Formats: sequence, C-alpha cells, structure tokens
Amino acid sequence: MRQFAHLFAQLDQTNKTNAKLAILKEYLAQAPPKDILWALALFTGKRPRRPVNSNLLRYWAAEAASLPLWLFEESYHVVGDLSETIALLLPPPEQQHAESLAYWMDFLKKLHPLEEADKKAAILEAWNGMERGEQFVFNKLMSGSFRIGISQNLMVRAIAEVREMDPAVAAHRLMGNWEPDTVDFEDLFGEEDATDRLSRPYPFYLAHALEAAPDSLGEPREWQAEWKWDGIRSQLINRQGELFIWSRGEELVTDKYPELAALQQYLPYDCVVDGEILPVKDGAVMPFAALQTRIGRKTVSRKQLIDTPVKIYAYDLLELEGEDIRQWPLEKRRQALEQLVKQTRQPTLLELSAVIDFEDWEQLVQARNDSRSLMAEGLMLKRKDSAFGVGRKRGDWWKWKIEPLTIDGVLVYAQKGSGRRADLYTDYTFAVWDEDEKQLVPFAKAYSGLSDAEIRRVDNFVKRNTKERFGPVRTVNPELVFEIAFEGIQQSNRHKSGVAIRFPRILRWRHDKKPADANTLKDLQEMLTVYGS
Repeated sequence: MRQFAHLFAQLDQTNKTNAKLAILKEYLAQAPPKDILWALALFTGKRPRRPVNSNLLRYWAAEAASLPLWLFEESYHVVGDLSETIALLLPPPEQQHAESLAYWMDFLKKLHPLEEADKKAAILEAWNGMERGEQFVFNKLMSGSFRIGISQNLMVRAIAEVREMDPAVAAHRLMGNWEPDTVDFEDLFGEEDATDRLSRPYPFYLAHALEAAPDSLGEPREWQAEWKWDGIRSQLINRQGELFIWSRGEELVTDKYPELAALQQYLPYDCVVDGEILPVKDGAVMPFAALQTRIGRKTVSRKQLIDTPVKIYAYDLLELEGEDIRQWPLEKRRQALEQLVKQTRQPTLLELSAVIDFEDWEQLVQARNDSRSLMAEGLMLKRKDSAFGVGRKRGDWWKWKIEPLTIDGVLVYAQKGSGRRADLYTDYTFAVWDEDEKQLVPFAKAYSGLSDAEIRRVDNFVKRNTKERFGPVRTVNPELVFEIAFEGIQQSNRHKSGVAIRFPRILRWRHDKKPADANTLKDLQEMLTVYGS
C-alpha cells in the first residue's frame, strides 16, 4: 500500500502532464503486477463497493483518537474531507504493515459479510499499521470516495510506453468488462486471442467544444454536421452471433435495453456501431429525463418498455465484418454505415443520425437554433476526411452546443469544499422568489463557475453574514445574486421548487442586481412549460 500511497501523493502534487507521465511509468515499471492491475482499475473508475458507511468510520476514528465526537465533527468541518480528517487525527501507528495494494483491496472485499464489531476491529487494526499517507488513501478506498485527476489518455500513454505497444491497442485493452480479481496482468496486456476480443469495445472518440465562430473552421464543404443528441453514447457490437452494448462509461448495458438486444438477429454482418441510445416515442425524441427512468434499473418492466422505448441513433461505423475501419475517412465510413442500417431494416431499433445539409455557415447557425425543439444539445461538426480517433483530440471533431438556459438566483446556503478548497466556502445553494409567499425557495446547487478571486470574496461574505449553522452548512443573509446556467429543466416532486435542473453552474456574479431583482418561481415554471418535461 505504501508504494501506491506514494504514487497517489506524487500525482496529486503536480499539474504537469509530463511529470505525471513519468510518475506513472515509474510505478508501472516497478510495482507488482497485481498492484498495477488494481491501480489501473482504480484510475479508470473501477472502484470497489463501499464496505462500511461513513458514520461508523467517524465514530471509530473519534474513539481511536480519544476525541469526543463533537470535536471530531468540528475538525471535519475545518478540514472538509473525511478521509483526510481521519488520517490527521489517528494516533501514530504502533506497527508497520508491509502488505500490497492488492492485499488491501481483498481486505476491503472481505469486510462486507462481517458483523459491525468485527469490521471495527479489522479497520482499527489496519489503521494501527499504516502511515498517514497510507491511511488517507485507505480511507478513500474504504469510503468509496477515491478520485484522482488522471485522464484515460495519460494512462494509455504510460502503459503504451512501458509495454512498448501501440497506444490504440493499449486503450482497447483497458476497455471492457475486466476485473483485477479475475484477470492477470499478462492476460490483459499480453497476446490477445479471439475470445477475449469478442465483446471488447473500441475507445470512444470525443469532441472539443467549439468556442469560436464556425467560419473559423474553414470551408463548409469540408465538414459534416449532425445533431448532438442528449442520450447515452454507446457502442453496438455484433460479433460471431453475439451482441453487446457498451456505454461510454465502460458499462455493459445490453441487459438494461432488452429491445436493442433483438438487433442481433437483424444485423446483416459483424460490425461495431458508434451511436446514441435515445428514448423515442411516436417518432419523436423524448427528453433525457425520460431516459433517466431506465438508467440504473437492474430489471426493466413491461410498462417501462412501453412508456420509454429506446433506439440507437447511429453515428459511425468502426468495424466492418471483422475489419477495424476506424482509419477510413469519415465519408467512407458513413457510406458503409448507411448501407448497414438500410440492410438491417429495423428503424424502430436502429436509425441513422441525420446529416444536416448546409451550404454556408449561416445556414448551420439557423439549424443550431432549432436544436432544443428537437431535444438535441446542439450540433456536431466532423471533418469529412477524419479518422475515428482515441480520446479527445483537437481539430477534427467539434461539439457546438446551444447556449444554456439561465436564471438569476440569490445565494442562501454555503458549504465548504474539499481538497485544496477545503477551507473555503465553495458549494452554494441558490433560491428564487415565491411571489405569493414573499419568500425565497431554493432551486439549485452549484460549485463551479467562479474565479479563485471571486471564491475568496464570497467566502469572506459567508463568514461575515452567517445567520445559522446546520452542521457544515451555513445560512447566509440573502444579498448576493448570481446568474445560474443549466442544460435542462424537469418537473420534480422531490424539490421544494417543484423543478429539477440539469448541470447547474454559475455563469457570473450579478453585481448589478439586488436580491429583489432575482427571478421568481413563476419564471422557473414558465421555463418548465417551454423547455421541460
């Protein structure tokens, strides 16, 4: 564990890509193979299931530190991160554990069936043999809060350089349904057989946001324009009589969309299709909120199949009859995709995502303005001669999203952040006016959008204008107004405002507005009528 904790600390202390790459390569070259597998799994989001809840960790850590719970809680509010608080307060270890990362991952797995008293004894014993850095990482893993700022591309690059393999092959190997407990390092990065390859998706190719005017891209005739749909990016894999559907989050979702699994009997040949799972009823794309009723469901009821039918809107063709065609130019891949969809003859399950005809950029501006009415997020612009790459590369693919919805809200609650912002109030709750009741009603939480200087100013305001405290949350005088941007709005019985908004963030601080100038609940409800679901 010490080696992995050191890796975590080194990566956390630098923002330089080359430095992170060197640190990763050193670890990959020196660590035991099983530890490397677990590190790769953790860095790519394959986190273990939490074996114990956070409240119990609080109680046990306070007891181990010989502190009253209230003092532990106050310390936690100051530090802002539970794992770090525990590591800072635990007494020095009385022994030194030398076990590997793989050992401790197995340890966490074995905690699940234990009684509470046995879990406590095992965790206290573990803490008593770890240095502070190890305790911190161990706590993160145990509480399910392990995160690190390492991109998939950087991981792929490090593996490729250490193993002396093609980065595209390394990325392909990392994809798929593998687990450190059930695969060996050489199985994952050694010679590949056909059975291993059967269900494995390709790495997804992602677009950069287009911030400049579209005419900065050059000649319109060099570009293909499509709708940017708001669903689940996926790959449909049909190989050797078996069909698999993978989400961009590297989750195998075939069983969650049983109607799509029926495509296997209709697809004319082996293929891999890049597309978007969308809820579509009576020929119209439904809001993302409709799809959310099926996301995360282990079983799908007949009613859900009827109320929220889904289909795949096909964007691209990545593999054709066993041949990887990602390096073909987009125009050629598109022709092959059109032929595939035509021969499949199942428009209720598989449909081409339309290409938008345009002769100049002004026509495309008009098309983009129609996006929201079609339940699209905007447009995708793809260079016609582009290959299907790996990760997010600038130049060939751009996402040109519509402007977000906005509303002015009043800051009413604040909470401290985590990590390097653990001592600052950075997590905010905003409210709009209920004109009938003459009171503010919370409608959104947001923590991104302000500069560091603005955050410090808001933090100072919060500390000087606190009305009440509820644990880590402070109620503040309703004086500051902010413009909140968001991508969508839907009705919600769980929220006091009656609405839930999607991806809220702070667009700007409205110094020019007083609290009375903020928007109202009626404004939100009108937006719900026009744009919501």
